[in-house]
Amino acid sequence: MPIREGKAQEIYIVTSGEMMAMYAANNIARGILKYAHSGGVRLGGLICNSRKCDRELELIETLAKRLNTQMIHFVPRDNVVQHAELRRMTVIEYAPNHPQAQEYRTLADKIYHNTNFTIPTPITMDELEDLLVEFGILGDDKAFEHLVGKTADEVPVEELALV
Repeated sequence: MPIREGKAQEIYIVTSGEMMAMYAANNIARGILKYAHSGGVRLGGLICNSRKCDRELELIETLAKRLNTQMIHFVPRDNVVQHAELRRMTVIEYAPNHPQAQEYRTLADKIYHNTNFTIPTPITMDELEDLLVEFGILGDDKAFEHLVGKTADEVPVEELALV
């Protein structure tokens, strides 16, 4: 909505190495592209809010390149975030000297000094799946097709390691 109404000029997409997060990031990139020429909105980069997925850093860096942008920062996962949230505080308020607080300061500094604003090049769902195959997340490019719609009881995770 802010993009469509011309209220956003500089967009940062927070994502992770999870497929649905990457799918959502790609859809946001589509929205930015739609209004980039008429409203001047630009993509400042991806922020990886780590979920500790396999090869997550490389995966998001590659996704960023395919979207014609940068991964501006990788935020490591740390439970101090939960502790701060339970107290309804930011990490910087709750534990200002914690390494996670410094991660957020570094991210803020990178955003403040960023000059790399682009018009994104969203990818197709097939390209997103190919990216996950390339990084070994989905295994062989044809091996995962039989998994669509299957529950864990129907195809246990152990069987996926054999693919």
